[in-house]
Amino acid sequence: QVQLVESGGGLVQAGGSLTLSCAASGRTFSNYRMGWFRQAPGKKRELVASINWSTGSMVYTDSVKGRFTISRDNAKNTVNLQMDSLKPEDTAVYYCASRSPYSRQYNYWGQGTQVTVSS
Repeated sequence: QVQLVESGGGLVQAGGSLTLSCAASGRTFSNYRMGWFRQAPGKKRELVASINWSTGSMVYTDSVKGRFTISRDNAKNTVNLQMDSLKPEDTAVYYCASRSPYSRQYNYWGQGTQVTVSS
C-alpha cells in the first residue's frame, strides 16, 4: 500500500522560506514521477513541481521557477520542496503525489499540508 505523508507546512512572512517533505513508502518508486501540487481556496489544483525518482529530471511551473527547488533523498525515501522568496499568492494546501511510468495520471496522494504566506 503506497503511502505519502507530507510535513513542513506552516505560517511564514512574505520573502521567507519553508521546506516541505513527503515521506513515501509501500513500494519502490523507480521511474515514478513525484509531484508537488497546490490548491488555493476557490482555485484549481495546480502542479507546482515534479521530479523523476530515478533520473532526477525536474519540471516547474513558471510562477515558481527560480524560487522553488524539488529534490529527492533516496536514502530517506523522501521528496522535498524547498520554497524560497515566498509570496502571499503561494498560500495554499500543498499535496505530494506519485505517478507510475505506466500511468498518465497521478494516482497516489498525500493528505496535504497548509502553507500560509502573510504579507
